[in-house]
Amino acid sequence: MGSLVGHVLPGLGFFLVGLWHILNHIKLHALHPNSYTAPPWFPSPKFKYLELYLIMGGCLASIAMELFIGPDRHHPFDTDGTIPSYHLRNFEHSSISLAFFVYGAFAIVLDRIRAKAQHELTQFLGCIAFAQQLLLFHLHSTDHMGLEGQYHLLLQFVVLVSLTTALIGIGFPKSFFVIFVRSLSIFFQGVWFMVMGFMLWTPGLVPKGCTLNDEDGHFIVRCSGEEVLNRAKSLVNIMFSWFLVGIAIFGVSLYLVLDKIYGKKVEYFSLESEEDQQPGGDQSDDIESQKKKCGLGGSMNFVLMEKSALLPIDMER
Repeated sequence: MGSLVGHVLPGLGFFLVGLWHILNHIKLHALHPNSYTAPPWFPSPKFKYLELYLIMGGCLASIAMELFIGPDRHHPFDTDGTIPSYHLRNFEHSSISLAFFVYGAFAIVLDRIRAKAQHELTQFLGCIAFAQQLLLFHLHSTDHMGLEGQYHLLLQFVVLVSLTTALIGIGFPKSFFVIFVRSLSIFFQGVWFMVMGFMLWTPGLVPKGCTLNDEDGHFIVRCSGEEVLNRAKSLVNIMFSWFLVGIAIFGVSLYLVLDKIYGKKVEYFSLESEEDQQPGGDQSDDIESQKKKCGLGGSMNFVLMEKSALLPIDMER
């Protein structure tokens, strides 16, 4: 990070992952509103782990850029083997990427070995990544008083929402609203990262009275006085509020469109006799497995219902 490209590319990653999750969660909820359970990630149609591999690849690229490509001597350490102060931010950024890489790697491992608590553990690692991100942005070694610090402060609020909803989602995986807000907050992170990149490292977009200065190899916006700085921060606050409202409108509008498209689809429910049900046992929510059982044995009866007419049915004997 610390540059236009260093913010736009990670922002694009958050943007795409957030959008991918929003689309899939809305579709899944629209098709199966009664049996909806939020997965921590979604397999792609042709390559199952594409989402996770892209996350891991992006994290490795970010770590390489921060520690080995970006520095002038192509390594992050000083001549005596210590970390110079102007490279602390590089280690902070790469530590965030490392946490998300661990999330992606273990999500694949947990899925391949089919661990019993794979969804909970995968979401737990996602929470760790968001917590790492929030901690390091809050304790960032860059100037917290300047304009860049204001962008990072507002970003922390969005990350906090991602972390909070991710934690709540572990205990309430069937809550569409919690997962919807989490996905939208990840999407918002991506948007705000890209906005930071363009607004802080494009000279023509720097607020009036502020300039872009090279300090220890990092370009930082400095304002000429306290009044100018306060004005610049106020502009950032106004812009953030506009994006907040705009993304809320985008999320709700997208839900209405996709729900109208997929909401007319039908959902299958199995009607089992009392002899087939275990006392106190839970019926399976896996729609696909129900279809397979029907096709193999023909012992299960299915009733086709429109989603708008989903009501409890008493079976007559």
